[in-house]
Amino acid sequence: MAESSAHVRAFSADEYQTWLPLWMGYLRFYGADLAESVTETTWRRFHDAGEPMHALGAFDGNTALGLVHYVVHRATWTDGWYVYLEDLYTAEEARGRGIGQALIEAVYAAADEMGAARVYWHTHESNATARALYDRVGHNAGFVQYRRAP
Repeated sequence: MAESSAHVRAFSADEYQTWLPLWMGYLRFYGADLAESVTETTWRRFHDAGEPMHALGAFDGNTALGLVHYVVHRATWTDGWYVYLEDLYTAEEARGRGIGQALIEAVYAAADEMGAARVYWHTHESNATARALYDRVGHNAGFVQYRRAP
């Protein structure tokens, strides 16, 4: 895999229309359909200093190639912070260029800067492409996710 030449930075508050196609691509990938109000609320949270949610984008010039969202939270197993990497997406035309890894490494850097004790995430077991990347940049801790039944 080629090393990414993309520049990773936070999305600015005026880049909603730049972020939105990536977000919609991510939702399509997972077959998710969210209300527009949820998407708008999520965007506002990224730019509210009182919220622990963050959005980074990978850019080639002015073209957004991928996104990563992460949430900073307290944990019972440390006196510091945990960082939950919630969403990661690379535009189809940019896949195989190291964008995903660059975005994960940017989250690692943010976590290191704040002294976080852990960065963690999950993916669907069938997402073989993503899991190949995750096996390179992370450790499968072996946990299985459960949710409240609908």
